[in-house]
Amino acid sequence: MINLPKWDQSLINKYNVSGPRYTSYPTALSFNEGYQQNDLIDAIASSSSNSLSLYIHIPFCSQLCYYCGCNKVITRHQSKADLYLDYLEKEIIAQAPLFNHYHVEQLHLGGGTPTFLTAEQMTRLTTLLNQHFNFTDDAERGIEIDPRSLADGMLIHLRSLGFNRVSFGIQDFNDAVQLAVNRPQSAEDVKGLISQARELGFSSINADMIYGLPLQTPASFKETIEQLIELSPDRVSVFNYAHLPDRFAAQRKIKDADLPSAHGKLTMFKNTLEQMTEAGYQFIGMDHFAKADNELAVAQNNQHLHRNFQGYTTHGNCDLLGLGVSSISQIGTSILQNQKELKHYYSALENQAGCAVIKGMKLSSDDVIRADVIKQLICHFELDMQHIAAKYQLAFDTYFEDSLQALKPLQEDGLVTIENHRITVTARGNLFIRIICMCFDAHLQQQISATRFSRVI
Repeated sequence: MINLPKWDQSLINKYNVSGPRYTSYPTALSFNEGYQQNDLIDAIASSSSNSLSLYIHIPFCSQLCYYCGCNKVITRHQSKADLYLDYLEKEIIAQAPLFNHYHVEQLHLGGGTPTFLTAEQMTRLTTLLNQHFNFTDDAERGIEIDPRSLADGMLIHLRSLGFNRVSFGIQDFNDAVQLAVNRPQSAEDVKGLISQARELGFSSINADMIYGLPLQTPASFKETIEQLIELSPDRVSVFNYAHLPDRFAAQRKIKDADLPSAHGKLTMFKNTLEQMTEAGYQFIGMDHFAKADNELAVAQNNQHLHRNFQGYTTHGNCDLLGLGVSSISQIGTSILQNQKELKHYYSALENQAGCAVIKGMKLSSDDVIRADVIKQLICHFELDMQHIAAKYQLAFDTYFEDSLQALKPLQEDGLVTIENHRITVTARGNLFIRIICMCFDAHLQQQISATRFSRVI
């Protein structure tokens, strides 16, 4: 098990800067336009994997949450989902034959709000996927759920369709905070749904929380985490709210005066770390926790943890195929993204024979090496330099001379140790894993001037 994070306020004051989350390397900011179906075909041909993870993006929500930065469409018209499924069917029929030699180990429905779909629409989608892809008998089938909008009987229906994992977007239990972000929900309803999911035999229950929302205080969020721990989810994600109203119009509805101070946010995260670890959860990294017997924690302890666009995962052997508007695929050494706007997604599927790919990149050999290094650090908090040197036939100290130079001040501050050909992130440093990974990022300088990242804590 990794060292528990050690809180050092002076280091937090020094290093709590902005940086990428590294769900991929290079990050999406490096994608270029001009990619299309041929690039997808070439990626499949060059990949050594025959295992697949499927991601389906359902963009619809019936109500706007003011904090949200996701790709979503706010509507109450169910017919829009019927039209979307018509186009998703075109994409599935066009793309699935390319993956005939793959076995699907993992399916995840994200959004938006996937449970915006009615029971009938959900049946239609899962039937389509089962018809056109080869699922393993023990495939993980997960779905993100907004507890407020879950139709009666939907959990039972999802279980009957083969879903075996659920992720509840809770964010906060405090009534005032919920109203401030336009997301009122009943704590009792959430408790009932988690209990029902457990009774129905869902093998993994995740909860998403957010700290830094308007009207949150360290005391109120501590109470929220106490309530969460009582519900005993298998995994928990506690995200740092990034207030970027220039990029996300919905966030302009949040008053700056209502946001907690930087010190208040840090106190919330510090309290959460203490509460979660005292309750027996393993700190996986950044903002993720898992029970000690959960497969994420087991994979991390056995050096098998992986990270992709869906976050931490145990399916490192899988290529990732994203279907739907804005979805991202990572196949072999290529990353490809679909059109991000609904009308452009529909138009692309009409005009490009069921392909909506618009952006992407082919990783260079340097990108592949650095992606491996960053994955090892962000998943396992250590790096065997000799292993990387042998794997890629390079002299580590020479190849990564600039990176090792960039690490020196972090080493002097006790965030990392470098000895016996091994880089180890210390208990003091694992809160800053994103900054440590940034030392190995060859694309970062040009990206810093082009965008705003979230703070690392």
